[in-house]
Amino acid sequence: MPFYSFQGREPRVHPEAYVHPMAVVIGQVELGDNCYVGPGAVLRADWGIIRVGKGSNLQENSVVHVRPGEEVLLGEDCHVGHGAIIHGALVEDRVLLGMGAVLMDGVVVGMESIVGAGAVLKEGFQVPPRSIVAGVPAKVVGQVTEQLMDRKRRGTALYQSLPKLYKEQLREIPADYLKMK
Repeated sequence: MPFYSFQGREPRVHPEAYVHPMAVVIGQVELGDNCYVGPGAVLRADWGIIRVGKGSNLQENSVVHVRPGEEVLLGEDCHVGHGAIIHGALVEDRVLLGMGAVLMDGVVVGMESIVGAGAVLKEGFQVPPRSIVAGVPAKVVGQVTEQLMDRKRRGTALYQSLPKLYKEQLREIPADYLKMK
């Protein structure tokens, strides 16, 4: 079971969201309608609050953590790539965080922005809406075109189909079933 209460703080998960059994959700985490949380993801709100807006996905091995008394907000229809880390940041609606991106405390990512894979957004970095951010340390390197935003929407839509499909069709296979005969 991937859900844990801590000091009276409990997760609240919309019935249409999907959290993989190998993910971990601790404390005051709120997952909206049609969210997807993949295997190995960790959402840890032991002393703060994490809110994930409807239709957002957190892929395998992503981590979200919050400092005591603070809040992390991941807006609606966000796409968090494999291994990304969000620590004390605000991510507005329809943002794509590339694989392995790191967002430090106080970062704000404006709506419909794209953060490149492996980018490191240092503490307090502000990303204007519809910006492309990349590098270590990250900097704005361009603007999101309608073509890029359309591609992002299509990718997010695939992940938005997973909660229903996984609830209906994902089944664990016993190890002995896999043995070669």
